Amino acid sequence: MIRIYKYGEVPNEEIFARPEGLTDVAGVVSDIIADVRANGDAALLAYCEKFDKVTLASLEVSEEEIEEAFASVDAEFIAVMKRAAQNIDNFHRRQVRSSFVIEEKEGVVIGQRISPIERVGLYVPGGTAAYPSSVLMNSIPAKLAGCSTIVMVTPPAKDGRVNPVILAAAKIAGVDRIFKVGGAQAVAALAYGTETVPCVDKIVGPGNAFVAEAKKQVFGKVAIDMIAGPSEILIVADGQNDPDVMAADLLSQAEHDRMASAVLVTDSEDLAIAVQAALEEQIPKLLRADIARASIDNNGKIIVAKSLTDVIDVANEIAPEHLELCVEQPFDYLSKIRHAGSIFMGRNCPEALGDYFAGPNHTLPTSGTARFSSPLSVDDFVKKSQFTYYSAGALDAVAEDVAYFARKEGLTAHAQSAIIRSQKRKEAEENA
Repeated sequence: MIRIYKYGEVPNEEIFARPEGLTDVAGVVSDIIADVRANGDAALLAYCEKFDKVTLASLEVSEEEIEEAFASVDAEFIAVMKRAAQNIDNFHRRQVRSSFVIEEKEGVVIGQRISPIERVGLYVPGGTAAYPSSVLMNSIPAKLAGCSTIVMVTPPAKDGRVNPVILAAAKIAGVDRIFKVGGAQAVAALAYGTETVPCVDKIVGPGNAFVAEAKKQVFGKVAIDMIAGPSEILIVADGQNDPDVMAADLLSQAEHDRMASAVLVTDSEDLAIAVQAALEEQIPKLLRADIARASIDNNGKIIVAKSLTDVIDVANEIAPEHLELCVEQPFDYLSKIRHAGSIFMGRNCPEALGDYFAGPNHTLPTSGTARFSSPLSVDDFVKKSQFTYYSAGALDAVAEDVAYFARKEGLTAHAQSAIIRSQKRKEAEENA
């Protein structure tokens, strides 16, 4: 049963504590990465046999497999995915940046160029659930950014195939190449390349503790989006909410995995007690009841505060991945939410809208990192280059200032490089 806490009556450390994930995987992951670097495809095929219990003849998904999978998926689901993809495209298209040029001073041109990251790797989990939504959410912004190659990796099933809905989503999103490999070994393959899997410049997408650790270890060789922790939802609720609705929304994240965190923060003790009872009624009816039960019992919380001001303070301290703002006038409170990955406004906006359909990205900062990081966006798939041009006259006008600054830092070669052109020009003019 979910626990109820009264804010201010128990230590903050207990209220704000998060579930701790696996912490002893670094050594195992390091060994896997080293193996893939040394043995390439042979290591990947061996790990498929060991972890996925399948012997593969080929790591890459063929075009025939993709077309067969697409044809096998229910037409209504294909239509829904296409509508979701359009919403995701519409939202992220507005994030596309433009280069700029500044020519405000005579003889000076400065600016910034926006260019896409060329090769992007997308990790798509397998295991207890298939997430075609993650394919759409990660691939569409990359396509809008102009990435030339999107490589997807995902674990195969025991029959050697990839879940058809994953392949269908990849076709809709425009993924270029797909490989049947998962876990830390897939991350290693994307980072360093093998005979079959091409290396990429950035790796994005969620995964388990081994995948997260592998992303952490290859960072620097490649870029990564973030180190994702367990799924989280926090609901800010006044006393006018339906407890059955609140319970359903909490369970929408609790069913993800046993480490997921579902938190309700309210100024109504009556609502807290009613939601606690509603959870007990709804959990046994879920397809993933065992997972939701573990999540709610071990990590779930209902926090009762004295006022909505205190409720907002608690939400900002937790800095959740998903935040539902279930109050009468949600836009009155939006500016008060300082830390949250994605905010769902009002009583008719379940977090599931964001997971699948609304358009804003569902790859979000977890574990309190919303204090300093942002949802996945087109920005994650581009890089910026600066450029500077000075004419001879423009350089002459500032060279002494540059040299003075350099000398103050003790860097005389910097200073000389700033003034030598002016000196040479003066000498040439005197000798003419």
